Amino acid sequence: MERFYRLRQASPGEARRARTTERAYAEFDDEVFRNLYYRSLADGTQSVEFYLEGVHCAACVWLVEKLPQVRPGVIESRLDMRRAIVEVRWDPRAVKLSQIAAMLDSLGYPPHPAKDVKTRQIRREENHRFLIRVGVAATCAGNVMILSFALYGGAGTEEQYSRLFRGASMLFGMVSLVWPGSLFFRGAWAALRTKTAHLDLPIAIGLAAGGIAGTVNAILGRGEIYFDSLSTLVLLLLVGRWLQRRQQFWANDALELLFSLTPTSARRLENGTVVEVPIEAVQPGDLVEVRAGDSIPADGNVLEGESSIDRALLTGESRPTGVAPGSTVNAGTVNLSARLLVQVDAVGEATRVGRLMRLVEQHSRNRPPIVQFADRVAGRFVRVVLAVASISFFYWLWFNPTQAIDNAVSLLIVTCPCGLGLATPLAVTIALGRAARRHILVKGGEVLEALNRQGVILLDKTGTLTAGRIAVVSWSGDEGVRPLVSALERHSAHTIAQALADGQSQIADSELPVSDVVQTMGGGIAGTVAGQRLLVGSPQFVRQQGCRIPPAIEAAERETIAVTATPVVVAVDGCVVAVAGLGDPLRPDTADSLDCLRKLGWKIRILSGDHPEVVAAIGRQLGIEGADALGGVSPEAKLAAVRAAAIGGPVVMVGDGVNDAAALSAASVGIAVHGGAEASLAAAHVYLDRPGLAPILELMHAARSTMGAIRRCFAVSIGYNLLAGTLAVMGIIRPLTAALLMPLSSFTVFALAYAVRTFGDGKR
Repeated sequence: MERFYRLRQASPGEARRARTTERAYAEFDDEVFRNLYYRSLADGTQSVEFYLEGVHCAACVWLVEKLPQVRPGVIESRLDMRRAIVEVRWDPRAVKLSQIAAMLDSLGYPPHPAKDVKTRQIRREENHRFLIRVGVAATCAGNVMILSFALYGGAGTEEQYSRLFRGASMLFGMVSLVWPGSLFFRGAWAALRTKTAHLDLPIAIGLAAGGIAGTVNAILGRGEIYFDSLSTLVLLLLVGRWLQRRQQFWANDALELLFSLTPTSARRLENGTVVEVPIEAVQPGDLVEVRAGDSIPADGNVLEGESSIDRALLTGESRPTGVAPGSTVNAGTVNLSARLLVQVDAVGEATRVGRLMRLVEQHSRNRPPIVQFADRVAGRFVRVVLAVASISFFYWLWFNPTQAIDNAVSLLIVTCPCGLGLATPLAVTIALGRAARRHILVKGGEVLEALNRQGVILLDKTGTLTAGRIAVVSWSGDEGVRPLVSALERHSAHTIAQALADGQSQIADSELPVSDVVQTMGGGIAGTVAGQRLLVGSPQFVRQQGCRIPPAIEAAERETIAVTATPVVVAVDGCVVAVAGLGDPLRPDTADSLDCLRKLGWKIRILSGDHPEVVAAIGRQLGIEGADALGGVSPEAKLAAVRAAAIGGPVVMVGDGVNDAAALSAASVGIAVHGGAEASLAAAHVYLDRPGLAPILELMHAARSTMGAIRRCFAVSIGYNLLAGTLAVMGIIRPLTAALLMPLSSFTVFALAYAVRTFGDGKR
């Protein structure tokens, strides 16, 4: 049988195991599986996505993305470590998918269909197994430490107790290495097969060397055993990886996003009767009914009805948009006021929101060029340690054979790169935990690294700089009619009516009698309140009702339009007495937050789907003018703007809507603000569960503090390894001392990482 890896000749046993593994994934070649999960590409290749078990660090990325080099027929293999999702593109004429799946399995990453309903259950079971592994490691480490205290405290003076305690230590230590520690040995073996040096390799070498030497000494009853240090090391490394794993399952895949944004059913018109059907049953050409308050299930054209559509989720437009027969509507937008009959043009992934989710999915796999410094250093460290250990062994073997093994083992143990491996995840995890307590949810450590530098911040307007809802921002005229207006508008579901009613919520207008309410689509509302006839609506609507607008009110109307607010005129008993300005007000902390960001060296730009005049007015209030305050920007144009800005350094995109999702995913750091859409939350790298931009400033300070802590941890770890390694080669550090120093370096790194004040106000 053809060998999977081509790195060396397979033994008969290995070939049998390979065939067995491939048979376990035979269903991946079935036509049913192909129809469900394959995606055929124009060049004749095929693509599929897998969820991989066991993905835990950047080393996994290196191993998985080696597939095209070690398996003929695999064109590309890209791993999104955040979600543990790999996209594999292959030539079906050269290799079967079952063979690719078997290879991933043998590397230690069993694959599962990424969009299968069982994926969440698989994740839960995987986490459960990992926690059991950590528990066993903790039990072994605790027992070995108790036995070690007895040995070091003098109980070993009697030979019978010494042999008993040494044997028991060996037993617990070997259990720790063979079961919980097998994770590192599998990673090291996969690294050797793919010729990729990473952190698991030196860890496995140190564990193996210490375990072999400790076992020999325990059996022969001489020298030192190292199982106390080895079991503690296994526990510390597993805990560090568990903390990393918790950050990997925060994002949802694009299919889940799509179903969260669009309704799961639709009201389809069949032979004049409305029938509720699953959204999957809707096809282009069908007629669907969309009632007031419903989300539109598919892209299409309006055949009957006039209404207003809330498109803020998709386009960022803060004002409702009127639609009539012939208008185009999109899935995910909300019908606000009246029944519509829509002819479907596109469904599912073919809709505009579906295409946006595909962009999110693609850019979540295109990882930003963040330098994985710890893994690079550890990779080089492996070669250096192995070379120095070999030289030391042969040198002492020539001059003093009794010291050769001890010195080599001391070097491998004392220079085990656990400090290098723990420095980054510990500091980052501590920072992320403290941020979460402040309702700042960060999905990965690369965010902190990117925010430590200066670049460009692109800000959406609606819901980010502004409150994201229509409110009364100005009032000119008779203040006494405001309770009457509020009482009347409570009889309408229109967003403008709700804003006028909410603005007077402190007044007991609910007791005012209201009658003869008449609402005109797109115009206004009329009714009798406390015996007075009120007209509330657009200036055109009020004029059409025969009311004359006085010059003072006309001047106030022009001023309202000048500041890009929407004028709403109020007439009482045929006389116009007031004009209200409705708009999307700025958040209270916006101006101060932007000033602080500028002082930190960030360049501020506005990138909004709202009307250019509205964006320009907001920009003038915040000191952002000209080309830096762009309005009318489509989701695709936002994505292009993020790509263009990335040339000069890190790009931070801040937004809250589905129209921001692709840009959030493509940016160096995407930040979804409080109240944002589900798509933007899953696409972004950071979610702020507090309103306003102030949490971004806290995150900037936290990033700088964390990166400083990481640099200090690296300096201490590297300095320790250089000093301890030199002393071990010289024979000054014996295996017992090395066993004591190894966990001490890890605890020192942990203390340094924990001691840093992550946030600038002195709170940890």
